[in-house]
Amino acid sequence: MNQGMDPQDQRNFIIAMVLMIAFVFGYQALVVQPQQEKRQAAQELAEQQQESAGVDTSASVESGQPSIEIAPSVEEALQANQRLTIDGERVDGSIRLTGGILDDLRLKDHYTTVEKVNELRLLRPTNAEYGYYAGWYWFDGSQPVAGPSARWQVEGNDTLTTGSPVTMTYTSDGIAIERTISVDENYMFTFADRITNTGSEARTLSPLGSIRRHGEWKGFLEATDPGSSRTSGMALQGLLGVFDSELTWRNYKNLDKGKGLKKADDQGIRRASEGGWLGFTDKYWLTSLIPEQQYEFAGRYERLSRANGPILQITATSAGRVIQPGETITSKNRIFSGAKEYAVLRDYEDAGIPRFEDAIDWGNILYYVTKPLFSLLYWLEHNLGTFGWAILALTVLVRLPLVPLYNQSYKSMAKMKKLAEPMKEIQERFAADPQRRQQEIMKLYQREKANPIAGCIPILLTIPVFFALYKVLYVTIEMRHSSFAFISDLSAPDPTAIGNLFGLLPWAAADVKSIPIIGLVIGIGILPILYGVTMSAIQALSPPPTDATQKMIMRFLPLIFMFVFAGFAAGLVMYWVWSNTLSLIQQYFIMRRNGVETELDKLIARLLGRQKEEA
Repeated sequence: MNQGMDPQDQRNFIIAMVLMIAFVFGYQALVVQPQQEKRQAAQELAEQQQESAGVDTSASVESGQPSIEIAPSVEEALQANQRLTIDGERVDGSIRLTGGILDDLRLKDHYTTVEKVNELRLLRPTNAEYGYYAGWYWFDGSQPVAGPSARWQVEGNDTLTTGSPVTMTYTSDGIAIERTISVDENYMFTFADRITNTGSEARTLSPLGSIRRHGEWKGFLEATDPGSSRTSGMALQGLLGVFDSELTWRNYKNLDKGKGLKKADDQGIRRASEGGWLGFTDKYWLTSLIPEQQYEFAGRYERLSRANGPILQITATSAGRVIQPGETITSKNRIFSGAKEYAVLRDYEDAGIPRFEDAIDWGNILYYVTKPLFSLLYWLEHNLGTFGWAILALTVLVRLPLVPLYNQSYKSMAKMKKLAEPMKEIQERFAADPQRRQQEIMKLYQREKANPIAGCIPILLTIPVFFALYKVLYVTIEMRHSSFAFISDLSAPDPTAIGNLFGLLPWAAADVKSIPIIGLVIGIGILPILYGVTMSAIQALSPPPTDATQKMIMRFLPLIFMFVFAGFAAGLVMYWVWSNTLSLIQQYFIMRRNGVETELDKLIARLLGRQKEEA
């Protein structure tokens, strides 16, 4: 920091710090507190909510149509329709036989809360609040041959498992279809159809996949995963797809404003000649239509209207195929509906789905840092056992290449600390002449070969890593509900609080944090406190500002950043605390080698002197 800051700069600095403090407290009181209450209410609603079933059979829904009657309970809705059961390795639920629609899907390995009681429900029927469902149909031009209202019949086994597909049949108007549905060991459903033309004329049929999502976007995000719409700007949530290897997206906010699929024609259609996919993505979840990659396909987004709310719809239509009388063709289309796990998406991409691992929002600017950073974290986790240890190891690996720079930085700080007294004398001697004071300080720097900027260089180089890790912790599902030591979820803020003595008192930390105003203070967790302590210790080793006002402000910075870091992911704060600890050790060692007496040395000397006096 510039030791010769003039009065105008001092005023600007003080104003900036006051605004920062006001922002921290204002943000906590006006934004974080209401959001916590909203998330809690949404979570209670999600846990109590009963799902229901049904299919909207219209190809287009206009404004003013009657609202859909919401079934009172999931049991009543499911009993109202014939279904086949899903019991896959990682998913369970059911498929409605009318339309052959995938509209009831839960994820076995993912839960709504860290307690892991209720499986996360990703897909839900039309008649449920915030319906969310997908299916593959057959059309002859604009007329459905096997559309959303087709009544399929199950042949044989009626339970879909990972190792046991199910077969359904449908016959109508000179077309007979035999459909085999299978699910792999993860989240991929395959719809393999054999279509036979039993009529006397050639037919041209096209497979059409559809995904529909009902209601306002913040509502259906909260219904699926409470809290997921809280900071929607940090991760892409909305329409996502790939056309001819080009990734395209549109977040729900812009879809809500009437914007549609990028590079689409006047009818909202975008075409691909080399394969691709199209779906809706949430922070951690994806439901996507994956047509046969060897055929051209057209993607389309529409915002439809109902009296009880909007319907967001995407469709993927492959090129029509001519079927001669008596001829049988085969077609294989897929639906992915599940968690955006890196290894799973990567395997699907290796199997021929273009850019599927980019369904994870790596970021537009930090893409070249976040993706390799996560790959390194993922490798460390597999070798060390947990992401907690992986983050600690990553901190060391990130710092290793910068050790020479840190050494030079701390040597420069040691020189600056030695110059504290001469600089103080200059400040006092030229107190009335800021220009002369600055000149004398620069002469002192040149004479002693000291560079006050050198101490900032390592920090500047680690800032991209900091932001990249923040992004990685936020968007990757591998961090969700990942525990380490006392931390139940590395992707969420520190779960501890001063107000319950970090778990020693019987009050829940969440209840302590939710107390208006005072919860901002007593809700601080152990990790933000450790950050403040380590930051203060580093300040004690660094050259102090000679200006009294600056010195006072610097003393308050650790306290300010304690509140800022309180809302960050625990894994990120843990990374920074460990990085501070390594910096503290390295800086102390170099200070001692350069003959600088630190505040820690003075404290030890005082304690030893007191012990001698007592002896």
